[in-house]
Amino acid sequence: MQHIATLYDRIVAIAASRLAEGGALLLARIALAGIFWRSGRSKVTEDSFFEISDSTRYLFENDYAAVPLPPEIAAPLATLGEHLFPVLLVIGLATRLSAGALLAMTLVIQIFVYPQAWWTTHILWAALAAVLIVRGGGVLSLDALFGHWRHRRA
Repeated sequence: MQHIATLYDRIVAIAASRLAEGGALLLARIALAGIFWRSGRSKVTEDSFFEISDSTRYLFENDYAAVPLPPEIAAPLATLGEHLFPVLLVIGLATRLSAGALLAMTLVIQIFVYPQAWWTTHILWAALAAVLIVRGGGVLSLDALFGHWRHRRA
């Protein structure tokens, strides 16, 4: 029995290491970024990087009309956020800010666009964002690198 307890303690120590946590946070960053990046790419015309499509304009004028911003502001703002924050998340730069912005977008989508999707979709997005807001990007992020560099200079 002692052998099993020792083995368990070793496994827990590995799982609780900074590198393991950094790997898990990297996975969370990539997962959340992928969701919003794909959504952002669906909002632009096929052969452009950032030209908002007519179908996106239509959605914001009609289906997403409950969003408390004019569609001519909401569509570009959402498209920009769904392109910028995922990139920042993947590289681990401004992780907490980016996750907070995507959590805010999730809540707007939940409240004003798809209120029935909390348990099927949005709770998972919110959970990923919350973990990143609380824990940050981890050791495998530019935040950690810049934080280390900043503290060495101080």
